[in-house]
Amino acid sequence: MAADAEFLIDRRRLRRKLTLWRMLGIGAAIIAVGAVGYRARVGDGRFFPATEKQIARISIGGFIAGSESTRKLIERVGKADAVEGVVISISSPGGTTTGSEELYRNLRALAAKKPMVAFVDGTAASGAYITAIAADHIVARETALVGSIGVLFQYPDVSGLLDKVGVKVESVKSSPLKAEPSGFSPTSPEARAALSSIVLDTYGWFKGLVAERRGMDDSQLSVVADGRVFSGRQSLPLKLVDELGGERQAVAWLEKERKVPANLPVKDWKPKAEGGFKLWSALGIGADLLGLDGLANRLRAVEDEAAGVAHGGLLAVWRPAP
Repeated sequence: MAADAEFLIDRRRLRRKLTLWRMLGIGAAIIAVGAVGYRARVGDGRFFPATEKQIARISIGGFIAGSESTRKLIERVGKADAVEGVVISISSPGGTTTGSEELYRNLRALAAKKPMVAFVDGTAASGAYITAIAADHIVARETALVGSIGVLFQYPDVSGLLDKVGVKVESVKSSPLKAEPSGFSPTSPEARAALSSIVLDTYGWFKGLVAERRGMDDSQLSVVADGRVFSGRQSLPLKLVDELGGERQAVAWLEKERKVPANLPVKDWKPKAEGGFKLWSALGIGADLLGLDGLANRLRAVEDEAAGVAHGGLLAVWRPAP
């Protein structure tokens, strides 16, 4: 009986050891998969810097709010000797005016170093159209949505709700227009006029950018700059885009007009993960690993839009009414 008891004890010890090693093995596998996923989110997904001659694809999707990681990505692409040309693949409704301006200027700096073409894969509206005109040639799908040239400033007015619940917010201001609009009281005519002045000034900047980059005169600009979106087919004669087609047509333009070597592979370049844990980015990486690219982009868009709303300011974004 004593021998049987010792035998059972030894078996239990052995099982515990095997369980421990199994858990360590599973943990190591998870870390390895995570490392591969992380590498897939930086550079072109390689463990070492790219050496194969290629065309870099930079995807701009979701809400454009200005991103340090995207700026660094664009700089890396500009410095990469292996990159012969760049395709900016766009599917975005726009974002903040400052974020869109920053992205435009970073892409213009890249265009000075590498041949670059824009490809509208879904939507290039408002701030995303500012992104598109950073390239010297724009290719759009026939059914893509393009345009929405305009600027928006939105803020809530909860004064009616506060009146109903019996809450009053008071403030002491150095001048009447300080901290306007507040949202806690109806907007005064003076405050509305001041905001309108800012919106119109930025709208003028946006139109001037389109006129310069797309070679439009005042009459041509007036047709497209009323805030509407146009289909890709409509956009071609309006000079909003240069060509209809897919990414293959965008690459063909690089080969023909910018003398990029033919038949180069097109490789995705993605931003490096920024410091700190971000829930939506982490979920996006998980979706990437499962091959759910559409879901991954939507998850990252949630984080980007939240960042843009937090920063506030003017918007260059297309938001159809629900």
